[in-house]
Amino acid sequence: MKPLVSIIMGSTSDMPVMKAAAEFLDSMEIPFEINALSAHRVPVQVMQFATAAKERGIKVIIAGAGGAAHLPGVIAAYTPVPVIGVPIKSSNSIDGWDSILSILQMPSGIPVATVALDGAKNAAILAAQILAAGDPAVMEKVVAFKQDLASKIEKANKELREIKYKFKVDE
Repeated sequence: MKPLVSIIMGSTSDMPVMKAAAEFLDSMEIPFEINALSAHRVPVQVMQFATAAKERGIKVIIAGAGGAAHLPGVIAAYTPVPVIGVPIKSSNSIDGWDSILSILQMPSGIPVATVALDGAKNAAILAAQILAAGDPAVMEKVVAFKQDLASKIEKANKELREIKYKFKVDE
């Protein structure tokens, strides 16, 4: 089995956030890999990884980074594969804003899809949706996931209707 999605992070200290992406992809039975790569500490390895991703069969890259958060953008500069950036509130972060803006504010021609701060699960959901555009089996799983989300809200509303207050109106 070869990976379709690559989860990368600046260091293993990002794993508590990025594991949500791995868990979601695992639940969807989408093959993935996980690596630590630093745009600052091993820039040559980052370049080699990014330039080889397409030929290796990687369809989507999820890149998490904190602080200056250059990893997603550097990866995007070297590959035609879609990159989803996960800004991470790290120990050297300015409330996560530095990471958000570093990933979000990419120059024209080098897009990085950006999810919420510490939003690794949403990155994995987006990766699955990208894959689903060309894979009916993944599309079925994405549709089932979305239907499950809707059913949870329907159940919550049913439970809320059972709560009684003197001035609560149920229509």
